[in-house]
Amino acid sequence: MDYLLASSFAILQIIWIDLLLSGDNAVVIALACRSLPPNVRTWGIVLGAGVAILLRIIFAAVIAHLLVIPFLKVVGGLLLLWIAVKLAKGEEAEEKNIAASDKLYKAVWTIAIADAVMSLDNVVAIAAVSKGDPWLFGFGLALSIPLIMVGSQIIMKMIEKFPIIVWAGAALLGWIAGEMIATDHIVADRFAIEPHSNIVYVIAAVGAALVVAVGYWLKSRAGEAEAHGRGPM
Repeated sequence: MDYLLASSFAILQIIWIDLLLSGDNAVVIALACRSLPPNVRTWGIVLGAGVAILLRIIFAAVIAHLLVIPFLKVVGGLLLLWIAVKLAKGEEAEEKNIAASDKLYKAVWTIAIADAVMSLDNVVAIAAVSKGDPWLFGFGLALSIPLIMVGSQIIMKMIEKFPIIVWAGAALLGWIAGEMIATDHIVADRFAIEPHSNIVYVIAAVGAALVVAVGYWLKSRAGEAEAHGRGPM
């Protein structure tokens, strides 16, 4: 019963993470293919999605093995904190810099380069939530595929209408990062931290709060810099 409850909660976390982090990949594909001739645009989208999916499978195979090595969960947790802060801060400028191309191979190459970075954050987050469970990991990876293919427009409209979704998702990633760091073998042994103990939840809560605070601070700074750069109208 406990396993079923934990698995159900992990599945909900994975769905949320996939909704937030798969949308960007789909948007990149759409932007890169927007100038292709109509008769090859579908091929560009299909091949671009195929590249994104292939990269996720490769990253998944590597990360799933790395996270069982002592201390690397700490590294993974710190990486996840950085991913969460980026999500909270927002990176609207990056999407505008995705080059459109009228050549199929150039569009697919553009997608491959962008997805090499963007797929990594999704796989790291899913690996953190699944905690070594291959079924949960596979579910998260499989779910990201249709979201890349067809879900981006709905996701982006929801985020535009309800920005709190992004902040809640970033806080969730910060919580998971805190759990990863607290449950690393070296950290747990050094500080006598038991799995599912109160200290684990405290560290997880600190991770969530840290992400929201740093993300808000960076976003505020970026807004102030942009306002000063524009100057008076």
